[in-house]
Amino acid sequence: MAKQTSVFFCQECGYESSKWLGQCPGCKSWNSFVEEPVRRQSAAGSGKRGAGGNAKIRPLRLKEISTGQEERFTTHMPELDRVLGGGIVRGSLVLVGGDPGIGKSTLLLQVCRMLAMDERKVLYVSGEESLKQIKLRADRLGTFGDSLSLFCETNLDIIEETIGEFKPQVVVIDSIQTMYNEQVSAAPGSVSQVRETTGRLLQIAKGLGITIFIVGHVTKEGTVAGPRVLEHMVDTVLYFEGDRYASYRILRGVKNRFGSTNEIGVFEMRQEGLFEVKNPSEFMLNGRPEDASGSVVVCSTQGTRPILLEIQALVCHTNFGFPKRQAIGTDLNRVNLLMAVLEKRLGLQIGDQDAYVNLAGGMKIQEPAIDLGIVMAIASSFKNRGIDQKMTVFGEVGLSGEVRAVSQAEQRVLEAKKLGFDTVVLPQSNKDSLKDITGIKLIGVKSVQDAIDLI
Repeated sequence: MAKQTSVFFCQECGYESSKWLGQCPGCKSWNSFVEEPVRRQSAAGSGKRGAGGNAKIRPLRLKEISTGQEERFTTHMPELDRVLGGGIVRGSLVLVGGDPGIGKSTLLLQVCRMLAMDERKVLYVSGEESLKQIKLRADRLGTFGDSLSLFCETNLDIIEETIGEFKPQVVVIDSIQTMYNEQVSAAPGSVSQVRETTGRLLQIAKGLGITIFIVGHVTKEGTVAGPRVLEHMVDTVLYFEGDRYASYRILRGVKNRFGSTNEIGVFEMRQEGLFEVKNPSEFMLNGRPEDASGSVVVCSTQGTRPILLEIQALVCHTNFGFPKRQAIGTDLNRVNLLMAVLEKRLGLQIGDQDAYVNLAGGMKIQEPAIDLGIVMAIASSFKNRGIDQKMTVFGEVGLSGEVRAVSQAEQRVLEAKKLGFDTVVLPQSNKDSLKDITGIKLIGVKSVQDAIDLI
């Protein structure tokens, strides 16, 4: 007989406790425990053992396990295939998170459209919108194939039964916070409901070989709502980023068991849906001001893709006793460190200056290769001298003022050459290894002083 009890769950990592704790022993978060009722089965009622009921499962030796390439199929959306690692893996569980209104449902509906046109059976399960609302969005996206079916339901038992009868190849669950399991006596969206529902979907995906996409809401901190264990259970976690009032969207993989987590996909939101941006560098540099101080183009890499983007800096004398520093798109602590290098190693008196650094285009970059661009943009604004419009820079800056080498220097230079730049400022050690590239001027620098002298 089932016993009804209540336990406490950590909202961050899913740690379970019989009593309330101020600090989670698992993830060390404070005030993260919530009380929820849990339905437990008695030991006498648990008759099944393993995935096959009474079937006995034995351990396998390592040499007995055969390996091979994962079975993949394309979404016919190259930007999404790039982030997924080359396409959709059969039997995988993919979590897609993002802010409200960012375009998660639109993206997955476009994926369903492309798969349906490829004559793959797709089931779109919605717990938030009616069939008419989904049909209105689908009419804006274009023509759909006959192999796409829509289903509005939140009961997981009915959804599992429908999947067993319909036998689709791809299932979309929109969203995981609206689904509920009748065996768990908690409200939909709670920690226990999300965890148990995701566990059931994981069994369905692996047992039937069906790829399941899960839509997850995010908190105000930008993480997927619910227990942190949700991200640990799925195979792939994708974040859809960007300003909902801007036209660009960035799809970033933060976890991928079947590919790299460094790749990004760039999309543009239009009335007809999401369109892939084939050349993100040109898109990010669109509208760049001419002959303006504090503006420099840097070349960053996201996975295997080099991206050119503009760094803007504004340095002005503060009117208060404590100067203000602000950074958008990059780490503020890194900006403060680089400003300390400029003041100590180059003697620039910027300790009493307000400083604002912005990565134009809405990108968020943490790569150290943009250090040299931040330094040159700050110095350019402080001296009120413009930087050559046809010049791009990259390099990591150390605390001693030295410019260190970065990876994938050849791809960065070739990207700058393709977009019409005629000069690249790069670390001297990288320049020594790029002797076969012609048609573009390479300037190697060993220190920040060498780079500032070019302004």
